[in-house]
Amino acid sequence: MAVDRAALLERTELRGSAFTDAYTTQLDEWLQDIATSTDLPAGVALAAVGGFGRREMAPESDIDIILVHSDDVDVAEIAEQLWYPIWDAGLKLGHRVDTVDGLLKSARNDLDTATALLDVRHLAGDESVSLELAVEASAQWSAGAVDNAARLAARRSDRHDQYGEVAFELGPDLKNGRGGLRDVHSLRWAAASGVLSEDAATMLADAHEVLLAARVELHRLTGRPGDRLVLDYQDEVAAALDYRDADALMADVAGAARTIAWNADAAWFFIERSIEPRRRASDIEHLDHGIVIDGALLSLTNDYPRDPMMLFHVAKAAASRHCFIDNVALGQLCELKSELPDPWTPEMRDAFSDVFRLGRAAIPVIEAYDQVGLMTALIPQWEPCRSRPQRNAYHRFTVDRHLLEAAAEASALADKVDRPDLLVLGALLHDIGKGYPGDHTDVGVELIADIAAHMGFDPVDTELLVDMCRYHLLIPDVATRRDLDDDGTIAAVAGTVGSVRLLELLGSLTEADSIATGPSAWNSSKAELVRTLVGRVRFVLEGGEASEVVGVGFPGPRERAFLDSDEFVVDIDGPVITVVQSDVAGAFSRVAGVLTLNGLDITAAAAHTEDGRALSQFTVNHADFDARRLRAQMLDGVAGRLALESRVTDRRNTYARSFKRSSAAPIEPTVTFDNMSSETATVVEVNCRDQIGVLYRIARALSEMQIGISTARIQTIGDRVIDAFYVMANDEKIVDLDHQSEVERAVLYAIARK
Repeated sequence: MAVDRAALLERTELRGSAFTDAYTTQLDEWLQDIATSTDLPAGVALAAVGGFGRREMAPESDIDIILVHSDDVDVAEIAEQLWYPIWDAGLKLGHRVDTVDGLLKSARNDLDTATALLDVRHLAGDESVSLELAVEASAQWSAGAVDNAARLAARRSDRHDQYGEVAFELGPDLKNGRGGLRDVHSLRWAAASGVLSEDAATMLADAHEVLLAARVELHRLTGRPGDRLVLDYQDEVAAALDYRDADALMADVAGAARTIAWNADAAWFFIERSIEPRRRASDIEHLDHGIVIDGALLSLTNDYPRDPMMLFHVAKAAASRHCFIDNVALGQLCELKSELPDPWTPEMRDAFSDVFRLGRAAIPVIEAYDQVGLMTALIPQWEPCRSRPQRNAYHRFTVDRHLLEAAAEASALADKVDRPDLLVLGALLHDIGKGYPGDHTDVGVELIADIAAHMGFDPVDTELLVDMCRYHLLIPDVATRRDLDDDGTIAAVAGTVGSVRLLELLGSLTEADSIATGPSAWNSSKAELVRTLVGRVRFVLEGGEASEVVGVGFPGPRERAFLDSDEFVVDIDGPVITVVQSDVAGAFSRVAGVLTLNGLDITAAAAHTEDGRALSQFTVNHADFDARRLRAQMLDGVAGRLALESRVTDRRNTYARSFKRSSAAPIEPTVTFDNMSSETATVVEVNCRDQIGVLYRIARALSEMQIGISTARIQTIGDRVIDAFYVMANDEKIVDLDHQSEVERAVLYAIARK
């Protein structure tokens, strides 16, 4: 027979292990036919190893086989007769020819060989040779149990560092990441050495199947080996597996990976514990409430109190001592969850907030509670957030893990507020609405009102928690999208927030939320903007006037000196580029166009016109550029001697392919008008997909509508830009709705133009 992989790939009803088993069976029969025609002599066997030995053959997996022979048999010609048909079929072959002793010697020194031989499976030839290899390899592995466990643990740690976490990566490595297929394999290998029960790996069968099914469809879709389920393939893999959408697929992937990771962490904890020197009984610590700490293991005595308060005592003890909670203890706690009162007692509420005030130490404890259903027993509204993906590069984590990370970050800021309990719990709950349909803030407000009442908070504290959710985007949005030197902005925020206590909670929540979101969500520039906004709003809330606290504004003394001269100025001060020239139509857009031609990403901008002079100032995030070339092009660009539209379009078309998707959600461009934030200008906010020259095109469209730009706030979030422009038409706000409609039309056309 001939292997017919193409026909097998067309059988889309075969998924996951059903496919790998069918493909493995087909390969077995084909290789056995080849071996039969080769007429293997006594003392020679063909065997499958590794993934092929485990019958885990994805469409593009290598065929790992070995030709094992006795010392007195020459197999060079036999090997060629076996390998060439496989190569001719275009299949990827991992092969080796050796004796049993040679393979065992290699296994002693090479972990990959050792683990591959744990899955030896006879294919053809002298079965006694395959059996000898399997028995000897297993015995050798078991004899070195402690060393092998240490090698596996080190390899596991290095692999996780290299490939990241399957549950949280935007394009996870289904095989090698933390919580991936290789973690299940490692548990099987540990079990084979005798340092772990077989149950540790077999109990993960369902989670393993989720990842295996996704890997099979990824190979089927791409026709290439590879284990990263990148964003571009998630929709098609989801459809192939009959998921509602890619969000549902990735939620299952994340859930499976977290189950694998949590169980694997537990298994390796006990593996490492089993090879440590045994502790004396005097080293065991007995705490109140029947809690026992043995090294880093927490368990319960037989006479522990059958009181739901134990859920909080155990969590607090485990987090404060960085302990792993024994599975038996978790099971005992699960028996108490139905007895939780509604509302909680004050002692429960305080203990719960105390757990999160312990910072990052709380995360593994809550993850353990979540795995056995205790987190949803404590907060039933938590369930829809579990393993819910946020498929964009801006967010590192699933919704539930993001909330835990935010609470942990908030704990480090507890000394900045007078209610640290509200800060950590507000951080824990601020995005809980993301698990539900509708606007996550509006939904969250309703959910938190119920959750706070369930926890026993009084109406005043409940309203603070609700307002933390309601306004959790206010501080970051205003800080990054509005002019903080406009006293109308400061007064508006003060009027919305209403109290210093809520302001301080929101300021710290903004920092915690941003840090927990990802590296692109928090930096020194954003931190300074938030600090400035909070400080100025606090001044107003304490009785001051907004006009007294705003900064000197733009232009400052340095820019004023440029305006007072008659020269064309291109000043480069680190990342800040200032251009001053005679006031001409579209001056701001022309400068933006020249910066685009030089490959500079603009992060902030401001503009000012006065006495026939136009000043444009841009902050860029590239420090390495040709300043001389930039100055020369700037002179030609602002003078109208460069075909900027044509050049920017060419650059956009040339480099468009380098802009990779970093968010699953489609980005529909929008233009909104805000006449409340400033007393003198209209704020035009443009939300669209990031692309080369987008600022230039927006600014040019506004210029063609004879709209002057005084200030621009530039913010890039993943592959989305949110640009806010303070503008006036004929020195007045744009309040006419028909006029606004025309401006919107012009901007949207400029963004969409090819």
